[in-house]
Amino acid sequence: MEEVIKNFYTGLSERDAEKMVSYYHKDIVFEDPVFGKLEGEDAVKMWHWLCLNGKDLKIKFSDIRIDNDKGTAKWEARYSYGKRKRPIFNKVSAEFEFKDGKIIKHTDNFSLKNWATQAIGWKGKVIGGTEYFKKKLQFRSKKLLENFEIAENA
Repeated sequence: MEEVIKNFYTGLSERDAEKMVSYYHKDIVFEDPVFGKLEGEDAVKMWHWLCLNGKDLKIKFSDIRIDNDKGTAKWEARYSYGKRKRPIFNKVSAEFEFKDGKIIKHTDNFSLKNWATQAIGWKGKVIGGTEYFKKKLQFRSKKLLENFEIAENA
């Protein structure tokens, strides 16, 4: 399963969503602080959206550990965010569960407050750790994916 995680992140570093999602089980459940919980095709679309729009995305991954049908990894992302192209440096701890040789559950954990501070400045520092901000951000992120889906199918 270590190769599955390595290949998944290699796909991300190449911004190759098809490669990445080929390691996802059809019943994938993805969760992180920005998008919240995404299942199946929604998780697949999120990586397609990120790879298409993350023009300057650079990642590094490390510390892959496997224990039976579970695994963990660390990864770091650097990219520009929003219209102002604010620089983001995000340190992520990932947890995985496997089924049939593929990733069936993928959870990314990181400090939403640190991310928000980088993404939106002082306001992010003030409200970035609140449940209100998290829910609003997840709502807006899911709307982005819905619009991306519509654009892709139009």
